[in-house]
Amino acid sequence: MMSEETYEETMETSQSPRPAPKLNERILSTLSRRSVAAHPWHDLEIGNLTFSTALIVVEITKGSKVKYELDKKTGLIKVDRILYSSVVYPHNYGFIPRTLCEDNDPLDVLVLMQEPVLPGCFLRARAIGLMPMIDQGEMDDKIIAVCADDPEYKHFTDIKQLAPHRLSEIRRFFEDYKKNEHKEVAVNDFLPSEKAHEAIQYSMDLYAEYILHTLRR
Repeated sequence: MMSEETYEETMETSQSPRPAPKLNERILSTLSRRSVAAHPWHDLEIGNLTFSTALIVVEITKGSKVKYELDKKTGLIKVDRILYSSVVYPHNYGFIPRTLCEDNDPLDVLVLMQEPVLPGCFLRARAIGLMPMIDQGEMDDKIIAVCADDPEYKHFTDIKQLAPHRLSEIRRFFEDYKKNEHKEVAVNDFLPSEKAHEAIQYSMDLYAEYILHTLRR
């Protein structure tokens, strides 16, 4: 049995103030109003998407009717809207970091894989094709890619290897998903992986020019 003296010592020890846990760098930076949080558009290195794989940031989950998108100011994923049409995204959808298109957004990517991925995650992918698209009169091309770590899809290297019905589903989704908003979207013929690589390189160059211009200001 525990003696009275030992019991009192134990109680004193348990009631003594414990050392405060150290605040991590993210909390400290918030308190001091200095941001060190990584921005998914600017701080992730995409790798070499032409010859191997690259990082893709997922904004929208496969099977979702919620249109999530990157908030470019904070780097967080926000809810933009719920799709007006009775459709869901056929595959995980996101963007390539450190790219820029004429609409002032990073380059969009549809990633084919077996499972849905949570918004805000990033994964390794390989570009296999390009879907030229016109959204309300403006270019809004999409890269078609496959998850490099999915055993069912990682062997694909070009969009012509996909089943025609798979491409038909993708086309139909983008043709229909804005119809109830009375917005016109036109999808042209899918292009091979070489065109996807050219589009990625162009968007990377555009992003680099934007960064240089910003730094000079």
